[in-house]
Amino acid sequence: MARVNKSTMIGELLQIDENVAPILLNIGMHCLGCPSSQMETIEQAAMVHGIDPDMLVDEINNFLEAQG
Repeated sequence: MARVNKSTMIGELLQIDENVAPILLNIGMHCLGCPSSQMETIEQAAMVHGIDPDMLVDEINNFLEAQG
């Protein structure tokens, strides 16, 4: 099972499981298709959107665990 951390790039995350996109969209990350967002880490993206990166990583990992 895949796990992510704050250093995981958004592009890599979406390759791991594209079904994670709604989690990102729900917190305001509407630029997922933007080339620059693909090279941001989860931590950078969370901070830009005013989200606690640790909480976001936990939510994503919980989602990934439930998938598989």
